[in-house]
Amino acid sequence: MATHRVIDAAVQSAVDGGIFPGAQLAVRLRGELQCLVVAGRLSSEPPGLPVQASTIYDLASLTKPLATVTSVLLLIQRGKVALDDSVQQIFAELEGAPVGQATVRDLLTHRSGLPGWRPFYERLDAGGLVPGGPGGLESSRQAVLRMVRDEPLVYARGERSIYSDIGFMLLGFLVERLSGMALDRWCEEAIVRPLGADPLLFCPVTGGSSSLIDRSRIAPTEWNERRNRLLCGEVHDDNAAALGGVAGHAGLFGTVESVLAVSGAWLRAYHGKESMLDGALVRQFTRRQDQAAGSSWALGWDTPSVPSSSGTCFSDQSFGHLGYTGTSLWIDPLCELEVVLLSNRVHPSRKNEKIKVFRPLIHDLVYEEFVARAGR
Repeated sequence: MATHRVIDAAVQSAVDGGIFPGAQLAVRLRGELQCLVVAGRLSSEPPGLPVQASTIYDLASLTKPLATVTSVLLLIQRGKVALDDSVQQIFAELEGAPVGQATVRDLLTHRSGLPGWRPFYERLDAGGLVPGGPGGLESSRQAVLRMVRDEPLVYARGERSIYSDIGFMLLGFLVERLSGMALDRWCEEAIVRPLGADPLLFCPVTGGSSSLIDRSRIAPTEWNERRNRLLCGEVHDDNAAALGGVAGHAGLFGTVESVLAVSGAWLRAYHGKESMLDGALVRQFTRRQDQAAGSSWALGWDTPSVPSSSGTCFSDQSFGHLGYTGTSLWIDPLCELEVVLLSNRVHPSRKNEKIKVFRPLIHDLVYEEFVARAGR
């Protein structure tokens, strides 16, 4: 297929240009897989094995929509929580805290007043609270919840929208509190198994899931000075690592096909087709919210802005998300297009930001080759 060769060449050119050591790109249109491109190698220093369709990537912030947002929607379906419930209704220990009156909706739209990021892992290290240390993982998680409780707001709730990992850490704790299960186990039982989304998991090499993954299948990210090793199968994000690799904002690993399994559930529900997700809720979650001026956020999903990583062709009904390690998912429900790009652009160094130019270009090329060309 000519279009397949065009996309192949574009991804290989990105590898040759040092945008990332290797990558997977999947394009699905109206439920039919159009192409699954693999290019490059797992690593560049030293040169690794060739990327395969089975290669597993650190999905970084794709954890937010795939695990946390999907979980919140399922909990709403089950009557466990509502969008306008405040977090202090769910966490008695947050009553009277700066973030206590923020709602689930506020957290999903990044307008809770919480800052974007804080180095909680440094405070845990200083206090001797690390996942493998005295008191174990539960002590670390309780300590982080207290840090969120004590975090001053950086703007009035609802006044602005600041993308916040901290807000999604709290949402991860919320899923655990309401489900009565650890986030990784809940996601495996409530999302991965029903959708056949294997491999999509936390802690792939340390036993956080029911099966361990061979490191040779996993693309490494970066040498971590604090942990004194090249990260491979360990979450790149230090706050997520301090939580044992399982967090609401980061920690998920997977392949393009496992990401598509969750993406497809959202798209099918959007169009009222058979799905474990409620269609009305999905359309609400993927619609841009207008509470904070200038924000492009829906409920846990982003929508195209100018400029957008989705390029210039995706409709304004589209929704998607990026991951810091070099991952992305964009869905255009109008033409039923799903595009998943997984890479380890942070290898060997996060200083490489060439992907910022590549992302919109590849989405425009995909749209031109598979959607616009088909309409001619």
